[in-house]
Amino acid sequence: MKKIIFNVGLLVFFISLIVFSQQGMLVQDILLKSFIIFFVVTLMLTILALTFIKAVNKISIEKQKNYYR
Repeated sequence: MKKIIFNVGLLVFFISLIVFSQQGMLVQDILLKSFIIFFVVTLMLTILALTFIKAVNKISIEKQKNYYR
């Protein structure tokens, strides 16, 4: 799961590099903005994945409790 999230973050990083470089910005600004976007996207995907895993675990525990009753 970590690899998938990291790879998606890298994909967004390189796409943002291309988009910002076509706008004629300075190299430092391009790298800074692309890194910020990479960090935010990776953090959001990590939080989303953790929330999804918690929800699935909670549902499976509830099903298991109902099964043994």
